[in-house]
Amino acid sequence: MSQSMSAGSSLAVIVMAAGKGTRLKTKRPKVLHQIGDKPLVEYVIAAASRLVKPENIFVVIGHEAESVRAAVAHLGVRFVEQLNPQGTGHAVQCAHEAIKDYDDVLVLSGDVPLIRPKTLEEIVGFHSTQHAAMTVLTAVPPNPFGYGRIVRESPESPVIASIVEQKALAHGQEIDEINSGMYAFRVAPLLKYLDELSAENAHGEYYLTDIAGILRAAGQRVVAVKATDAEEVLGANTIAEMMALDAKQNAAKVAQLMDQGVTIYRPETCVIDPDVEVGRDTVLEPFVQLRGRTKIGQGTRVRSFTVIENCRVGDHVLILQSCVMEDSSVENGARIGPFARMRPGSEIGPEAHVGNFVETKKAKLGRGAKANHLTYLGDAEVGEGTNIGAGTITCNYDGTHKYLTRIGKGVFVGSDTTLVAPISVEDGAYIGAASCITKGVPAGALAVSRAPQTTKEGWVEARKARRQKPAE
Repeated sequence: MSQSMSAGSSLAVIVMAAGKGTRLKTKRPKVLHQIGDKPLVEYVIAAASRLVKPENIFVVIGHEAESVRAAVAHLGVRFVEQLNPQGTGHAVQCAHEAIKDYDDVLVLSGDVPLIRPKTLEEIVGFHSTQHAAMTVLTAVPPNPFGYGRIVRESPESPVIASIVEQKALAHGQEIDEINSGMYAFRVAPLLKYLDELSAENAHGEYYLTDIAGILRAAGQRVVAVKATDAEEVLGANTIAEMMALDAKQNAAKVAQLMDQGVTIYRPETCVIDPDVEVGRDTVLEPFVQLRGRTKIGQGTRVRSFTVIENCRVGDHVLILQSCVMEDSSVENGARIGPFARMRPGSEIGPEAHVGNFVETKKAKLGRGAKANHLTYLGDAEVGEGTNIGAGTITCNYDGTHKYLTRIGKGVFVGSDTTLVAPISVEDGAYIGAASCITKGVPAGALAVSRAPQTTKEGWVEARKARRQKPAE
C-alpha cells in the first residue's frame, strides 16, 4: 500500500458520493446501487484503499447521507457532508478543511465500480512525475457521446489545452478522448483557486472540470493520462447501464478463474462475485452462483442451480443440483444435496453427507456422518460416523429460547425421530424409528418411544359391511 506520491509527500482521496442519481428513477442513492454483492461506492473505496489507509479517504455524502454512511462506515473511511449539493466543485469545497494539510489529493467518482487500483496508481505516479497542479484521467471509449472531451496542446503532448463539453464541440469536430471525471491535484493550488469556480451555468452548479481552465490561466500545469481500458472509467446513468457494468465485471471474474484452472461450463450463465476464490480443477456447472467471500478448494464439483454465499468449501467436495448454502463450511470429501439447504453456522465435516431436502442451521456434522434425506438439524452436534434417518427433526426452539441437541459418535437414529432439545444421545446408541425422544440416551442403549401398535383383524371387511347396510 502506497500512502505518498513521492518521498515526504502525503496523499488524500476524496470519493464523491453525494448525488441523487435521478436518472436511475429510484429512491436509493446512486452510489448504493449494487453490482455483484456490493454497492458501487464500496468498489471505489476498495480500489483507493490500495493506495492509502482508509483514514485518508474522505467520502463526500449528501443525498440520503446517513444511508451512505451506514453502508461504508465499516471500511474505516471518514466522511464530509455536502449539504444542499451544488456540483462536483462544491463537493471539493466542502472537503477543504479535510484535505488542507495534505500535499496531493485524488478525486474519484463514487459510481465507477470497475476502476482498478493499478489505474489509480498510474494517475498518481504520472501526476508526480509531471509535477502537475492537476492531472485528468482520460479514456477513449467506443462511444464517447455525452462525455466532455480532452483537447491536448498537441497529439503527443500530455498538456491539456481545454476540456470541451459534448454540446460545445464544433460542427464536424471529432475528438474521442473523454474526461473520466477523476483527477489528481496538488492541494495548495487547488485550494488557492477553488473559490474562483462559478455557478453561472444552466444548472447553477460548481463544476470541478472548470478548475482546469482556471489553473491554466494562472500558469499552472494541467495534464492528462489515458486509462488503458476505457470500460473501467465508465459509470452508469440507467439501470440497464448498471447491469451492463455488472455483466462486464462478472465476465472478467469468470475469465480470471478459468485462467487459473477452473472449469466453468456455460460461463455466461454463472454469477461469481469479485471476492470469490476457487481452486484449480474445480468444476462449475451452468447456472451456479458463488456470492460474497465464498472460497472453494481444489477438485470440487458444483452442479447446476446451486447458490453458495460466504461459505468455505474444501477439496474434492461434491455439491449436487439446486443446493442453497450460506455462511457455512464444508470439509474435504463431503457430499451435499441435491436440494439441500445449509443455513448460517453449519459445519459439515470431512466425508459427511447432507442429502436431498435436508436443512441444517448451526449444525456440526463430524467425519462421515450422514443425514441423507428429509431432515432438519438445527442447533445440533452430530458425531463421527453417525447416521440420521429420514424425517428426523431436532426440536430446538420452545418459542422463547434455542437449545442444543448433541448426538455422539456411531449413533443410529431411526427414521421419523423427533429429538426434543436440550438432549444428549451418547456414543453408539440406537433410536428406534418414529420415536419422540425427550430424555438423554446413554451410550450403547436402545431408545424407543412410540404408541403401541393396535391391529384389528377383519376390520376392513366389517367396515365395508357396515357401509353397505341400508339405513333403517
